[in-house]
Amino acid sequence: MAASTKTRIAFATASSLALLVGATQPGAAAEGSASWWPFPVMDASSGTPTEAEYTPLEKAEKAHNICVLFPHMKDSFWVAVAYGIVTQAKAANVNMNLYEAGGYENLPKQISQFDDCMASGADAIVVGAISGAGLSQKFAEAKEKNIPVVGVTNPLPKDALPAANYVDFVAMGGVTAKGLLAAIGDEEANVVTFPGPAGSGWAEDFNTGFKETVASHDNVKILDEKFGDSGVAVQLKLIQDALQTYPNMNVIWGTAPTAEAAVGAVQLAGRPDIKIISSYENQAMLDSLNRGEILAFATQYPVAEGAMAIDQAVRLIEGKDVMKLVQPKADVIDATTAKDLNMDLVLAPADWSPEYSVTAQ
Repeated sequence: MAASTKTRIAFATASSLALLVGATQPGAAAEGSASWWPFPVMDASSGTPTEAEYTPLEKAEKAHNICVLFPHMKDSFWVAVAYGIVTQAKAANVNMNLYEAGGYENLPKQISQFDDCMASGADAIVVGAISGAGLSQKFAEAKEKNIPVVGVTNPLPKDALPAANYVDFVAMGGVTAKGLLAAIGDEEANVVTFPGPAGSGWAEDFNTGFKETVASHDNVKILDEKFGDSGVAVQLKLIQDALQTYPNMNVIWGTAPTAEAAVGAVQLAGRPDIKIISSYENQAMLDSLNRGEILAFATQYPVAEGAMAIDQAVRLIEGKDVMKLVQPKADVIDATTAKDLNMDLVLAPADWSPEYSVTAQ
């Protein structure tokens, strides 16, 4: 199989977490992943989300081969999804190989990796899709070859796959908007949104949820929407442009890399009045919250998403009952709610380095 670059990811340690949250102990979740379950979710398989709990199979019937595709491994969000993937693959005792495309601009590479997965004899494919529409032909080819595909984290067209799990991104965008509204009261908020890469699906849904939630509040104005790849460098350029174009901007809302870039940008601009909110989580967001640099971030429990995707794949391979569309419940994390955060399901342990393959024992 053609392998993508397998760069080890270095990210911030969790040493500052003690300010608000007890830090995850090294390897703690790996040793006690059974404590993750049952995990409260919404079962949206029927089209109408209902309260449910998710518990994976104890073991797979045999050492299946599962191929996993990610858009990138640029930040600790996708490292967290990978941690869930690896932990559950080990728990189920299956073989797993993970490949990443290097960014949301690299759909052709992910398509090629999908082809490699099918050619390699994978029993199932788990994919964090760069574009659900862009992969639709590959989904059809996999179906013809009787290779089940599971979507993880990123949204997909309705009924595109036999199983998937991802948060309701519109609701998640709304959760962060409610956090902003609670923080500002009657104050005026002039917002520029930085939803993420156009065409990804999740970026547009995040943005829709945020805008719909603030629409009825006259004190909140959306000045502009700036889409772009979810890398810190791209987001920093967009923020710098917005700072020059909109001197009255006092709220930056967007991806975790947006918030990460914004912390330094607003300091350099001498604008401590600007509030920063992230639409999702990574290690930098938790550290920045501890330092008082951001107002809040949302979580979709990416570790749990990765783990559930492996279990869904095993269930499909073995013809067992599977929850076809699982939606974790989004939460907003701020200085008042952080102490209740279940770190085991949000971020990988601070000393964990991504593993790109698992061999069944």
